[in-house]
Amino acid sequence: MIQLKAVPKPLKDFFDAHPRLALAFSGGVDSAYLLYAARACDCDVEPFYAQSAFQPEFERRDAARMAAQLKVPLNVVPLDVLAVEAVRANPANRCYYCKQAIFTALLAAARAKGYDAVMDGTNASDDAGDRPGMRALEELAVLSPLRLCGITKAQVRAYSRQAGLFTWDKPAYACLATRIPTGTPITGEDLARVEGAEMALFNLGFADFRVRLFHGAARLQLPAAQMADAIVRRDEIRKALAPWFDTIMLDLKDR
Repeated sequence: MIQLKAVPKPLKDFFDAHPRLALAFSGGVDSAYLLYAARACDCDVEPFYAQSAFQPEFERRDAARMAAQLKVPLNVVPLDVLAVEAVRANPANRCYYCKQAIFTALLAAARAKGYDAVMDGTNASDDAGDRPGMRALEELAVLSPLRLCGITKAQVRAYSRQAGLFTWDKPAYACLATRIPTGTPITGEDLARVEGAEMALFNLGFADFRVRLFHGAARLQLPAAQMADAIVRRDEIRKALAPWFDTIMLDLKDR
């Protein structure tokens, strides 16, 4: 059961200074804790979930579950991100254009409900030099309280566990577009293939993995501890992924 408890003082000070905020909500570890912390600090907050082909269905379900447990309405904002040519072309800085499109839509939805500012779950462990999307957040004046308050990913998980959030040990999850090699145009069909294959693997009991597109084949990236099991169960995996991929390869590099 979730109980609203004290949050770190820097975060409490942040919400005291920003008593009314919209939250870009993914249903992941960081944004879930941020929603909890905002509620614990009596911030007038509502989560906004961008629903696109880049987000798998389980993320939307997790977002809805967390919002329900914290008794806040979830605003779902449909977005055709593949309609943005710079995103669909999948250049090295695709994340910049994607974040621009997503947060522009979220800002518009938030303002329509009377929220003038939007925050996101970027934390102090996120490397700005390796995330071109952060430039888009800065340009759109999106607030990142976890990063501003120096709260790391490990701390977010620890605080989430103390609060009783089911997301505390949820594996990090990058959007489905990251499964398509840079420079390869992104299609809805390829995203659906990857999502289907990843859900099939998850249903077989594997976790914290990636299914990446490789010249039309599936390249499985698994944690080292799961590779032996994958080899033993190769026929089972091949059958489970057959609806989406004819060729399936195991990447021996530890994910």
